[in-house]
Amino acid sequence: MEIATCFVVFFGIAAFLAFPAILKGFYIINQYERGIVFRLGRVEQSQVREPGLTFVFPFVDRLVKIDIRTVTLDVPPQEVITKDNVTIKVNAVVYFHVQNPVDAVIRVANYYSATSLYAQTTLRNILGQHELDEVLAERTKIADSLEAIIDKKTDEWGIKVTAVEIKDIELPAEMQRAMARQAEAERERRAKIIAADGEHQSAQRLQEAASVLAQTPEAMQLRYLQTLLEIGVENSTTVVFPLPIELTTGFQKILNRRNDAG
Repeated sequence: MEIATCFVVFFGIAAFLAFPAILKGFYIINQYERGIVFRLGRVEQSQVREPGLTFVFPFVDRLVKIDIRTVTLDVPPQEVITKDNVTIKVNAVVYFHVQNPVDAVIRVANYYSATSLYAQTTLRNILGQHELDEVLAERTKIADSLEAIIDKKTDEWGIKVTAVEIKDIELPAEMQRAMARQAEAERERRAKIIAADGEHQSAQRLQEAASVLAQTPEAMQLRYLQTLLEIGVENSTTVVFPLPIELTTGFQKILNRRNDAG
């Protein structure tokens, strides 16, 4: 009887001591997380735990939780020298998430830091291969190229890059003034071209009108009288004496003959 009592006491003490350890083996994994179980230091794909309540063996297993939500990585401003030797500062935003939790744990020490540093390096390398005008005009194309390059590398770490956006491009003050002068000169050039086109079209219209009036002398006379009428309306105190154009032409011919004779 005493032996049985000792066994009961022994098992009672053992259960009391083991109860906290057993409770420690229960974990709650959130919907946006996945659990990686290391059993005696080893991990397998089958050991990925889904959201909910899970249990691991105390002192044998170790649970690591991985957040699989999309992460917004703000790349710090990078000083870049473009292909045409212009120094600019560019910062970007990288969107990524953990696609393979096991690779994100065992293939890289810190996937967030590794992705950030690789994005910075790639940003400097890619922008250095383009001229300033290309960087300013083809942001979307360059961002797509950055996304493909970064995603190819981070895929080894179980990371999926979903988007890369170039957020801001900071230009030196001297370059901003030079670009302002260039834009102003371009606007002046366009204004001169438009004015020249207007003069060209006006000359064509006048040529067509002169051709029509030359075919009908009466129309020329009517146009001459209409002009006199308009002058009289605008300046009522002005006296206009009509002088035929043919008369001036005759005087010009006489003067030319005298000059030739002299």
